[in-house]
Amino acid sequence: MWGKRKRNLTRAMVLCLATVTVLTLAACGKKDADNIMITEEKAEERIVNLFSPMEKTEANTVNVARSASDKTVIMAEKKLGVKVDYITYTAEDYQDKTYDDVTIDRARNNMDDIYLLNPDVIQTLGEENKLIDLSGLSCAENLRDVVKTANTVNGRLVAIPQEIVVYGLFINKDMFDQYGLELPETPEEFLECCRVFKENGIETPVGANRWWLETFVLAQAYADLYNGGNTEAEIAALNSGESKYSDYMRPGFEFLQEMIDKGYIDAKKAYVSEAIEGEGADFLAQKTPIVMAYWGAANTETAYGAPDFNMLVIGFPSNRGRMPVMSMTGLGIGAEAEHAEEAMDTLEVMLSDEALQVYAETNKVISPSKNVEVECIPALKPLNDRIQSNVYVLGANANMKLEQWGNTCLIVRKLLNGTTVDECMAEFDRLQEETLE
Repeated sequence: MWGKRKRNLTRAMVLCLATVTVLTLAACGKKDADNIMITEEKAEERIVNLFSPMEKTEANTVNVARSASDKTVIMAEKKLGVKVDYITYTAEDYQDKTYDDVTIDRARNNMDDIYLLNPDVIQTLGEENKLIDLSGLSCAENLRDVVKTANTVNGRLVAIPQEIVVYGLFINKDMFDQYGLELPETPEEFLECCRVFKENGIETPVGANRWWLETFVLAQAYADLYNGGNTEAEIAALNSGESKYSDYMRPGFEFLQEMIDKGYIDAKKAYVSEAIEGEGADFLAQKTPIVMAYWGAANTETAYGAPDFNMLVIGFPSNRGRMPVMSMTGLGIGAEAEHAEEAMDTLEVMLSDEALQVYAETNKVISPSKNVEVECIPALKPLNDRIQSNVYVLGANANMKLEQWGNTCLIVRKLLNGTTVDECMAEFDRLQEETLE
């Protein structure tokens, strides 16, 4: 799927989150003039329409290996006697609308029943009351607190994911051992590791791309907010304007600027590089010891699942140690969906512990259910240990009025292109003012 990445998407979470969620799904086929493809003929009874950036294989094909998501759909179809029609989106060039734009338009016009939503869209549609409250589903009782926190808008749980997407630093442990380096905990320790690598001939210690450098910023910005015991009050202060997002963000941007100034990342290359394609080859060839990526990349051979060295995945440096950065998509139901009752029943099955166990075992990911656990590969254990200790930062939180993941990514890209830290902070201030208005 990474080879078919939607390079045209102007919002970072479209690429980084929706694409991650459907990484193992089948590629889309031909599209019509509107880029919307209906891959199955509608049945005459109990239809549920699901809009997503993926395509399902033919409904009546029984003996074909299905993706993790497809398996849960099949469970719902068999148990309920419904038929889930996949309506899919693809875009081939920069002229087309983004998946987010199309999703918002379709949800506002009640065109589908279930939607696979990115964090910013969850926030937008939730605030517009275009999504049904899912807190009444029995499966919602089993959700981890982090899921409820991220996808609750104005007190309503408007979306539930099938996996939690976690980002971390992918480390070539052999190269760290070669130079006698301990795995970094703090920003200062991380910079010292980069200095040693640089002085020993490693041209670019950190492989970066244009989408994921915001993970460094978010980890440092919100380490205390999410782990200091005062989360709700701090978010309320940000939402009211009493506190400034720029004050939280400044240390992370100054950290990135120092890495740029010292040549620890190649800003020009990062600015134009796609995720994994830009830095993956150098990491696998052991030319660069550090990259950032999502949990599933460690399990995927087309990403970093089969390196020729000892790889570990750790959290990002922060004043509270190595910090995982979490984000997640979610399945939501349109507020005026034509088949709302069938859609609710379908999600009840798809998001049940039984179905999520199948999903997690297939994709080897972290489940949104607190009752579902899948043993992770050894490389992911350092990251998983932090998560299991409830140490993390949310990269996307619908309770924050100012959308985080995409806005931070876009402002980081300004930094890569030469914008100063002060100018970047002014942009956060401007966005906050607009949000308050």
